[in-house]
Amino acid sequence: MSIVIEKNLKVVMRDGIELATDIYRPSAAEKYPVVMMRLPYNKEQPVLLFLSGDILRIAQAGYAVVVQDCRGTFQSGGTFSPYFQEAEDGADTIAWAAAQDWSNGIVGTMGASYYGATQWLAASENPPALKAMAPFITTDQYYDKWTYQGGAFQLGFILQWATGTFAVGEVVRRLGHGQATPADVGAAISATDAVAERYWHVPLTDLPELADLAPYTADWIAHPDYDDYWRAAAPCEHYDEINAPALNFGGWYDLFLGGTLNNYSAMKSRVPQKLVIGPWVHGYNGGIYPERNFGLVAHDGVADVTSDQIRWFDHWLKGQDNGVLDDKPVKLFIMGADQWREEDDWPLPDTQWREFFLRSDGNAATISGSLSFEKGADEPADGFRYDPANPVTTVGGASFLPGLFIAANAGPRDHQLLASRTDVLCYASETLMHDTEVTGPVKAVLYIRSSAPDTDFTATLVDIHPDGRAMILTDGILRVRYRGGFDKPELMTPGTVYRVEVDMVATANVFAAGHRIGLEVSSSNFPRFDRNTNTGGIIASENEADFVVAHNEVLHDAEHPSHVLLPIIERND
Repeated sequence: MSIVIEKNLKVVMRDGIELATDIYRPSAAEKYPVVMMRLPYNKEQPVLLFLSGDILRIAQAGYAVVVQDCRGTFQSGGTFSPYFQEAEDGADTIAWAAAQDWSNGIVGTMGASYYGATQWLAASENPPALKAMAPFITTDQYYDKWTYQGGAFQLGFILQWATGTFAVGEVVRRLGHGQATPADVGAAISATDAVAERYWHVPLTDLPELADLAPYTADWIAHPDYDDYWRAAAPCEHYDEINAPALNFGGWYDLFLGGTLNNYSAMKSRVPQKLVIGPWVHGYNGGIYPERNFGLVAHDGVADVTSDQIRWFDHWLKGQDNGVLDDKPVKLFIMGADQWREEDDWPLPDTQWREFFLRSDGNAATISGSLSFEKGADEPADGFRYDPANPVTTVGGASFLPGLFIAANAGPRDHQLLASRTDVLCYASETLMHDTEVTGPVKAVLYIRSSAPDTDFTATLVDIHPDGRAMILTDGILRVRYRGGFDKPELMTPGTVYRVEVDMVATANVFAAGHRIGLEVSSSNFPRFDRNTNTGGIIASENEADFVVAHNEVLHDAEHPSHVLLPIIERND
């Protein structure tokens, strides 16, 4: 089927701002359902257009694909203000698309990351023409597990994103309008190249290269709590108004995995939902990493997510009875087994929740402690010295750091060297006698004590191989002032014991016989997260001179049964 491409149509928003819009549609003079994608990253960039599906295949399958530069980006007018403009602009564009002479009045949406955000935000306006969505690697809100996680600022992601995407994009946009020079573009690119050095810069409130090109980052830093600023642009605050069925895609190493799972779980009882999770990181939907190869079958192209999208849209936008609703709603890539598997729900209905208790003689910082089904009795606490000037280095996981497009600094990486640090507590199970599957949400419940009024605790689940490799599966962090909720920070009384929960998001992994289940506990994961200064003050405004060393402890005696809660799957098939 041949297609027609129309470039840079001007779509007028309710306030008169015009947004540049491209159309990819079959050439035959008929009316087609619409699939819409809105992004702030330049609709002229092919790699970004095909990040979450093949729009040309979708057009050839009988859809009019609408692609739009968000307000204030590239060819569109207005001023870019992330999140806060997308609900109304998205609803207005859906209404426009439904009214065109090549449209049959039925609209679906698709796209990854921020253009997954544009879908959920537009859906919160409940536009009548919107009948289905296919959000890819996106989240349920823009505070927790986007700008912050566990109350800690997602420094690695936000600085890389703001400098490498928004700042460069803005100066390129200005160049196109005669408001910048090639030298300005070069300076913005140089700032991106130097982002690894900027991670060490404090205070965070002083990042001059972002003040002009990405000024909204100052607002994100100025709102470290989940307050009305964040609630105003959170899809999860508007679930009751969303009626579009969603085909949700996520990645086990994607930094927005928690939000993807939340969207599915919160909406499945109201509106039909499907969930597909691969062994992917943010920006890379393949399965081959420097230290782990899941096989070609893990790649989104081999798994053919575009076919899934077309089938989803064929049902909801064309009314085809193609069996979509008869399929199992959840499709997961099980790492370790390295294969896809369909399931009845998330979390898996046959999950057995098992507590693995932390045990040691008080020396887990130097000699690995154990994970046991039995609680400790009179065991001494494990302690370590957390110095924000010497943080634990980020190695793999759900990170978004320089080198992401070659998957060099994210995903499955070996933590063996990190385990040798004296500020990392290590615990491991006995050698497994048979394959053990862990698939589902993961959390660590820790009884902690600190010399500081505020500090962080991190927890990392690793698969320890017989040769000593400790491959990261999933992790989490908690800024302890937020132990009672992200909207109500409360400092600690130094020396007092507190029970805290570290949300480690989720995983799906078969620990093979001969392997061990490992847990690492510390107080930093830098530069993925900013460093807690341990003062109890406003971290973003503090300098190195303000840093305080914290003496932190994890208790695991009879009264303080610290443990990691794992979802064990046992089947005979």
